Amino acid sequence: MASEEREVPPLAGEQTTKEGRSYTAKPWTLIWWRFRKHKLAMASLFFLIFCFFSALFADFISPYRPADIDKLNTFVPPANIHLFHDGKFQGPFIYALKRSRDPETARVIYERDTTKIVPISFFGEGPDYVRLGLVPTKIHLFGAADKRQKVNLLGTDSLGRDLFTRLLYGARVTLSAGLIGVAFSFVIGLFIGAIAGYYGGLVDALIQRLMEFIRSVPTIPLWMGLAAALPIAWDPLFVYVLITFILALIGWTHLARVVRGRFFALRNEDYILAARLAGASEYRIITRHMLPAMTSYIIAAVTLAIPEMILGETALSFLGLGLRPPVVSWGVLLQDAQNLRSISLAPWLLSPGIAIIFVVLAFNFLGDGLRDAADPYGR
Repeated sequence: MASEEREVPPLAGEQTTKEGRSYTAKPWTLIWWRFRKHKLAMASLFFLIFCFFSALFADFISPYRPADIDKLNTFVPPANIHLFHDGKFQGPFIYALKRSRDPETARVIYERDTTKIVPISFFGEGPDYVRLGLVPTKIHLFGAADKRQKVNLLGTDSLGRDLFTRLLYGARVTLSAGLIGVAFSFVIGLFIGAIAGYYGGLVDALIQRLMEFIRSVPTIPLWMGLAAALPIAWDPLFVYVLITFILALIGWTHLARVVRGRFFALRNEDYILAARLAGASEYRIITRHMLPAMTSYIIAAVTLAIPEMILGETALSFLGLGLRPPVVSWGVLLQDAQNLRSISLAPWLLSPGIAIIFVVLAFNFLGDGLRDAADPYGR
C-alpha cells in the first residue's frame, strides 16, 4: 500500500518570502529596503555620487587647468558635440570657430566653420597635473585632437578660461564646504542639543539663551565685518577652512533644537526609565536608547543642513564676503554673472547657478527618502 505523501512545512530559517526575511533583517537592512522604493531619492543618490566623483577627479575629467587664460577666446559660446558630418558618421567632433568683429560695437562674434571638423580624442595628453595629489600625469579624459583648437563644453568667461573646467574644480570647494561644515555643526548641535534635552532645568535654559543669541545675530553685517577684518594676504586655503568653521558655528542651532525637542519627549518613556532602573549609565542611555529612536529626525536635519551650507557659502562668495579668487567655487564663479551685460552676452555664465539648484534639490529629495525609510512608524 502506497504511503500517503504529506507536505512538510518549511522551517523558520527556510522562509524565502520578503515578509519572512523582514523579521530577521537588521534595522539598516530594513532602511535600505524601504529607501530603494523611493525612486526620486535613489536617482538623487546616484546623481550626488556622480557629482562627488566628478569633483574628486576634476583634474582628469576636465581638459584644461582652471586658471588657464586665453585672451583670444573670451566669451566663447558652449561647443556643440556632433557625430555625423555630411551624412557620414565621424565620431564625436566639434566644428572649428571663426572669429569676426562687429563693426559697430567692436564685439567679437564667433561662428562655426562647418567645413572644418575638429575630432575629440579620449585619454590623450594635455596640461600636466598631479592626480589626487600623488601621481604626476598629463592624461585627460577628452580633448581636441588639434591642439590649436579647444573643446569648451560650457563656453568661456571674460578671460577665456574654460567654464566646464572651472565648474568641476569649483564643485570640490563648494561640496566639500557643505560636508565639512555640516560635520562640524552636526557634532556641535547633537552634543549640545542632547545635553539640553536630557538634563533640562538651568542647563537647558542657558543653552536656549545661547541659541537664541546666535540666531539673533544678523549674518550679513557679521560677514561684512569679517570680510573687512580678514587680511587679503592670507592663504586662500586658510580662509576656506575659516569660512567653513564659522558657517558651522552659526548653523548648529537648528539641529540642536530638533535634538532637544526629541530628547524631552523620549526621556520619560518607559524603556528609558527601565534602563535607568537597570543601572545603565547616562552615556549608554543616550547613545544606545535615545539617539537610535530619533534616527529619522537626525537624518532629515543633516540632509537639509548640507544644502543650507552650500547656499550659505555660495551666497557669501557671490557677494564678495566669503571666498575670493584665486579660489574657485560656484559662488566665486557666479560673481561673473552679477551684471546684466555679462548675462546678455554670455548667459552660460549662469551654469554654476543651475548646478547649485540641481545639487540642492538632490539633497532635499535624498533627505526625504532617508527620513521616510528610517521612520520606525512608516510602512
